[in-house]
Amino acid sequence: MKRILTAVCCISIMTIPVLAQMHHGAGHASPKAAMTDQQFVDFAGQTDMVEANLGQLAQDAAPSQAVKDYGNMLVTDHTADYHQLQDAAQQANLTAPTAIDAEQNKALIGPLHALKGKAFDRRYIQDMIAGHTKAIAIYKKEAADAQNSAIKSYAETALPVLQKHLDGAKDIQAGKPANTTP
Repeated sequence: MKRILTAVCCISIMTIPVLAQMHHGAGHASPKAAMTDQQFVDFAGQTDMVEANLGQLAQDAAPSQAVKDYGNMLVTDHTADYHQLQDAAQQANLTAPTAIDAEQNKALIGPLHALKGKAFDRRYIQDMIAGHTKAIAIYKKEAADAQNSAIKSYAETALPVLQKHLDGAKDIQAGKPANTTP
């Protein structure tokens, strides 16, 4: 019981400065801290590398042609996006990550390698819906709040592509043909 209370105290202490940093006009307070541009670049780079890696895996492992095509689209789009991110980061004097971190590898890539057949398709599409939903929320926030104009512009440009990926994954989940044309 004591340990739980200590954890709760730590959490509440950590959230106080976060709320103080929030913009006055931001509407309802979000529990998430505002990211620095560098943290966003790290997140975006990891997202691109993981999605491209999983897209490649889907092309090899998915039994469904729709999922294979979707995976192919993600490899193409997230590779292009990663190059745009690198350019924006360079303009902003920030550093884009160059390798997938161990945590992402363990949490997202590892479990999919273990699956075969329809189980792979189901889990992959679920992960794509969850991942792109999260990414869109973070990119929207960055498009609104980025400190650097190059990063802000990058986030704005990337949003429609992420939305296309989310819609495509939802279509596949619903059994509709996904629009995988650029």
